[in-house]
Amino acid sequence: MAIAKAERLMNLALCLMNTRRPVSKRELRTSIEAYHEGSDDAFNRMFERDKDDLRELGMVIDTIESLDGEIGYLARRDRNRLPEIALDAEEAAALTLAAKVWQQARFAEAASGALQKLRAAGVPFDDGTDDLPAGAHSALEPRIPAPEPAFEPLMTAARERRAVAFDYRKANAVRPEPRQVEPWALECWRGHWYLAGLDRDRSDVRVFRLSRITGRVRLRGGGFTAPVPDHVDVRATVAGWAGDGSTGSTARIRLRRDSGYPLRARAVEILPVDADWDELEIPYGHGLDAWLAEFGPDVVVLEPAELRADVIDRLRAVAKG
Repeated sequence: MAIAKAERLMNLALCLMNTRRPVSKRELRTSIEAYHEGSDDAFNRMFERDKDDLRELGMVIDTIESLDGEIGYLARRDRNRLPEIALDAEEAAALTLAAKVWQQARFAEAASGALQKLRAAGVPFDDGTDDLPAGAHSALEPRIPAPEPAFEPLMTAARERRAVAFDYRKANAVRPEPRQVEPWALECWRGHWYLAGLDRDRSDVRVFRLSRITGRVRLRGGGFTAPVPDHVDVRATVAGWAGDGSTGSTARIRLRRDSGYPLRARAVEILPVDADWDELEIPYGHGLDAWLAEFGPDVVVLEPAELRADVIDRLRAVAKG
């Protein structure tokens, strides 16, 4: 939900809940700044949409007609009170872990504030200040870094079902190309964020690595032109590109010591060569050349010859750029 709309809905909800009598649309328009501009017709349409949105969110709004025939609106506090929150130790630990995931994103402050409010209500959170029973998950420190500037606008666009445009540089390309995408889902795989969605220009499903998006992500008008699948498996697509979808063949590479840990995790065999290099046998599948090229001088492809040639071509293309 856009910040402007969220703020407008919050102000409307506060006006309806902090009054003892029904409030007319005229009074609401005067009280809420976002309703000041525009014609009466535009205000009426906006107010009706906002009222419907609040009701869809679970707010109970009464419509009351006064003696002189004027319609007023009221949200009684006793009908809009949330039940008491009761979480056991495991549920509280799960919420704590979820909040820690977003330590490096803009949601960190909001997540921290939510935990503080729940803790004040007596929920036993394990953040090093509470005494939880043995077996709580205090040792877990999940972190999902989201350093790419494109992360937050793409996540917001995916949630609001809004198309976006951005410039994207493929692994073997020198210059970025413009893309128009209907974003479906974001997933983190091996330390990198990926976006899956419908590429409007190509009329096909595509997956984009966020670190290859250059410049600003721009919103596009209009809704989605295609239905969003019930399940979007971003990781399976990316894994296929990285060679996880191989049919049993392998490649041999030389990898510099203390580097390339994702490659080591997938290796079938690791043999030390000398003080600086190890030799690895790894699964060979579509897209492995692009993945190996990302490790630059830390990787030397030994075989097969076609993989070695593809990696060299990619590195040369990057060097020319």
